[in-house]
Amino acid sequence: MATATATLTDAASSRTAPKAAARRRSPLSWIREHLLAATALVIFVFLLAPNAVMLVMSFNQPVNNYNYVWHRFSTNAWAHPCAVGELCTSISLSIKIGVVATILATLLGTMAAFAMVRHRFKARSALNVLLFLPMAAPEVIMGATLMTLFMNTIGAASMGFWTITIAHVMFSLSYVVVTVKARLAGMDPTLEKAAQDLYATPAQTFRKVTFPLVAPGIAAAALLAFALSIDDYIITVLNAGNAVTFPMYVYGSAQHSVPTQIDVIGSMMLLITLAGIAAAQVPTIIKRRAWK
Repeated sequence: MATATATLTDAASSRTAPKAAARRRSPLSWIREHLLAATALVIFVFLLAPNAVMLVMSFNQPVNNYNYVWHRFSTNAWAHPCAVGELCTSISLSIKIGVVATILATLLGTMAAFAMVRHRFKARSALNVLLFLPMAAPEVIMGATLMTLFMNTIGAASMGFWTITIAHVMFSLSYVVVTVKARLAGMDPTLEKAAQDLYATPAQTFRKVTFPLVAPGIAAAALLAFALSIDDYIITVLNAGNAVTFPMYVYGSAQHSVPTQIDVIGSMMLLITLAGIAAAQVPTIIKRRAWK
């Protein structure tokens, strides 16, 4: 009887001990447990708040030329996104330059990454160092240097689409090489050796093994190059000549007006990006459900 009573007492004390310990916890311990989650939430809100404001203000009908203060709800800007000046012309030019620069930078950067990872040559270490110079150098210096080069070769009158494209390829090339190199360095070399052991030719090995494994890195590099191209202002404005890209139009229009259509175009880019991210997650979700 005494043993049973002792057992019940020990069980009751074991149940009440965690509760008593929880009551005795200091506020400092609670802060330590929730600090990381709170910090992540603050950073997340900080990053998304400008996008949320832009999306909300795209439905505003301002009282003047500056879309700074909420006046009343309107979908007029969404219905007529090209009603303001050369807005759509500038965004069209930015997209064309971004696509061409992305294709060129991705092709050249991928080949350079394969050469630097798969081959050994004397200048390999020096090239690894030089790759970081465009990323480390101030954009205004690179833009001014390229402007000097173009003015002394083709002249200021010939500057425009192709000079901007060349400039964008030059500063985005390093990002492509670094991204694809990281993907190549993380590959398992035994997979390619296994394909060769199964009598696959070098072309078959590259097409069926190497390229599918590197493709996510190449796609990430291409998206990064496109984002850098369509967003750049400093290098672009120094090498644009008479051409006007979307960042240049936004900066120029801010001197006398900020139309709602600018927020509409930015919101469209945001929604397209979110839709692309969501679409990219669909195959992963399908695979997870199939495994279950």
